[in-house]
Amino acid sequence: MSSPTEQNRNSLPSGTIIDCYSIIKLIGSGGFSLIYLAEDEDTQDHVVIKEYLPKKLAMRNEAGLVQVCSEKQSDSFHNGRRLFYLEAKALATLRHPNIVNVRTFFLANNTAYLVMDYEHGKNLGSYIKKRNGGLSTTFMLTVFPGVLDALNLIHSEGQLHLDIKPSNIHLRPGGNPLLLDFGAVHQFATTRSRQSSQVVTPGFAPVEQYYASGYVGPWSDVYAIGATMRSCIEGKPPPSAIERHAKDSMKPIASLYKKQYPAFLLEIIDWAMEVDPLLRPQNAGIMLEALTQQLGRPANNQQSQLESTDSLFTEKHPE
Repeated sequence: MSSPTEQNRNSLPSGTIIDCYSIIKLIGSGGFSLIYLAEDEDTQDHVVIKEYLPKKLAMRNEAGLVQVCSEKQSDSFHNGRRLFYLEAKALATLRHPNIVNVRTFFLANNTAYLVMDYEHGKNLGSYIKKRNGGLSTTFMLTVFPGVLDALNLIHSEGQLHLDIKPSNIHLRPGGNPLLLDFGAVHQFATTRSRQSSQVVTPGFAPVEQYYASGYVGPWSDVYAIGATMRSCIEGKPPPSAIERHAKDSMKPIASLYKKQYPAFLLEIIDWAMEVDPLLRPQNAGIMLEALTQQLGRPANNQQSQLESTDSLFTEKHPE
């Protein structure tokens, strides 16, 4: 959440009408957007509105319009706004019970807006913090198959999420998960150098997301799912992939928690969190099958060892 000063400076005031929506309050913020609770004036439904407002590039003027902080940042702002709008358009085509439903998207106030259904529940990140980790096997097997199935649809549509972490998973009553925040969604195959607005979350982003030469793909989202699952157990983010790439001192979770959790679950987490992208499950579907069939990690997971080089995160996969 943003500070009160930041709210006063940037957010739309309560009661502001935009399109057919009345702003109720600011409920979140990130590096590139502000998130509001609002009401649909036609139906009286509560909705969530995401507004493109990158804090390093733009600000709101007294008239309520979004403007760039300086002319030299204009190209970056407009390119980011275009991507935000295209990504909103792409998300609006995804229909899945575990993906937040997009109602509409539009341009106003010199910026772009994404309107989503409001869902009751709690945030996984807050829940982990409150419980200090130690979430049960039953909980994990309730939440993550749905998230992986949603991710599998995203991957099958040729897209990547690239910002999976506990705070981007919403838990509806009964633990029914909802994957949130598609502001980072990108087409693949692509390198980081072509992703102007990418946010990297330490502990959850894989090594290839840190470098312009890094070749991201479905395997990148798989790493983030593994890291999110590990944090459900340990109650904290794992070490950053950069630290692990330099010197991996992170102990396999399969050895740390073998008395508390089934082996197949722990093996899948370790498999998903391999530093080398080639050694992970290559997409969400593979990880989903291993989890739901309780297969664990394949015993012959050596197929890519011979291909692996010191450049673990560079463009090795074919276009």
